[in-house]
Amino acid sequence: MRFKSVNVIIIIFISLILTMSYALKQEPLYILQPGFYIKNIGTLKDKDKDGINDVEDILSGARQEIKNKTVYKNGYYEGGYPPEYEGVCTDVIWRAYENAGYDLKLLIDEDIRDSLEDYPRINGNPDSNIDFRRVKNQHIFFEKYGKSLTIDVIPNDYDNLSQWQPGDLVVLKKPDHIAIVSDKKGKDGVPYIIHNAKDYPQEVNHLLYWSEEGRIIGHYRYFD
Repeated sequence: MRFKSVNVIIIIFISLILTMSYALKQEPLYILQPGFYIKNIGTLKDKDKDGINDVEDILSGARQEIKNKTVYKNGYYEGGYPPEYEGVCTDVIWRAYENAGYDLKLLIDEDIRDSLEDYPRINGNPDSNIDFRRVKNQHIFFEKYGKSLTIDVIPNDYDNLSQWQPGDLVVLKKPDHIAIVSDKKGKDGVPYIIHNAKDYPQEVNHLLYWSEEGRIIGHYRYFD
């Protein structure tokens, strides 16, 4: 009887591991694997001069969206800005950067005005009430002014994963989407992402899954 009880416990334990591995899109038994350490590069830049570097400010601003439980709601707003507790994926981005002292609305609006031909999504008709909140426009802006990095995600590969740094931006296709790379990582070294895809913002382990689906079309690091 005692032997049977031990077997039952072992079976339950293995089942839990396999279930969690499937739910988190990890290899089986990943929970038992040692952690894979990737050094965060960070930055000395402090745009808003608050004594906190831009990366930490950006991550803090993105996580504030999680704390606020910002409701996923798309809309058109006079003045451009949605109410504080509403937003979509692009709102996580500009709010995170705003927390670091960057005015993405101003920067994108000015670049559209000065380089209209670079923004085909605009179709020749700029609209400051919505332009900076469109994924395609943010993508073009970061492609122009950010540092372009690998779009490949290779678990347990230091050279690859060291390019995926906290505060980086990742852009997806089908459907269009944008997210911020977190400083939290899985045991395989692949970072989590912070985004708002539906319902409300989350910090989740989706980057490898997106890569395997072939959805990643851009990876950028942007500071002034």
